[in-house]
Amino acid sequence: MTLAMFTLEGDQLVPSDIARSMWSHDQMHGVAVSGALARALETTLSEIGRTDLHPARYTVDLFQPARMSPCTVTTEVVREGRRICLIDATLLQEGERVARASCIFLLPTESPSGDVWTPDDHPKAPPADEVPPSEEPRVPFFTSAAPWSQSFSDHQNAGRKQTWQAGLPVVAGEEGTPFQSVASVADATSMVVNWGTEGVQFINTDITLALARPPVGREVGLSATDRVEVDGIAVGTVEVFDRAGPLGTAMVTSLANGRRPVDFEDVDFSDDGTRR
Repeated sequence: MTLAMFTLEGDQLVPSDIARSMWSHDQMHGVAVSGALARALETTLSEIGRTDLHPARYTVDLFQPARMSPCTVTTEVVREGRRICLIDATLLQEGERVARASCIFLLPTESPSGDVWTPDDHPKAPPADEVPPSEEPRVPFFTSAAPWSQSFSDHQNAGRKQTWQAGLPVVAGEEGTPFQSVASVADATSMVVNWGTEGVQFINTDITLALARPPVGREVGLSATDRVEVDGIAVGTVEVFDRAGPLGTAMVTSLANGRRPVDFEDVDFSDDGTRR
């Protein structure tokens, strides 16, 4: 099994088995969809020569299940100015739109003087002796009511969750970038905020990632900060961080899917992407 989520055939992205969702055998997970969209947005930014800009706000709408079949991604530069660039991307399968994204890229400048409130307590990367630094693809680490581990069954509880992951390569033969990594891992916000004692019973309909700076590498963490649930609609937020400190936040809006939960009680994974 390839650990890249897609192979490239002409202008088509062909999903590999590791892109398969646990919601349905013929459905891609949001990590793969978000990774494909982020790659297209970043490629377009490079093509117009704006590598001076950093991704600041990235939003994905997951309004239709993406199937395990070839897809293409189109992009449009909506606005380009000296300090800002807005690019939209659309993922299509058989000519039909199944997901879309937009990203605002901003020009970094010097911060003004003055003091503004900021929290003192930020999540930190797991200890290096427990989770050795590595940007190689591997099973995600979680902590919850149980300590840091790669055993999913240990974390099927009602504890507050954090995860630490290195993003999978989006396309085989390409190394991937820190932005592609954090954009794809941001889909795991739903697992961090919606995973409880009976599995993941909510499916996210979107992702919004806000970054004050890019990650220093492809390793990033998510830490649950808030969750509100009413009448089968849940809103969850996480803080995004890396080994250098906080990056920003991510949020997902989710719909109850209790009849088909993703149950991790007896499921664990190997670093080659297979289930144990």
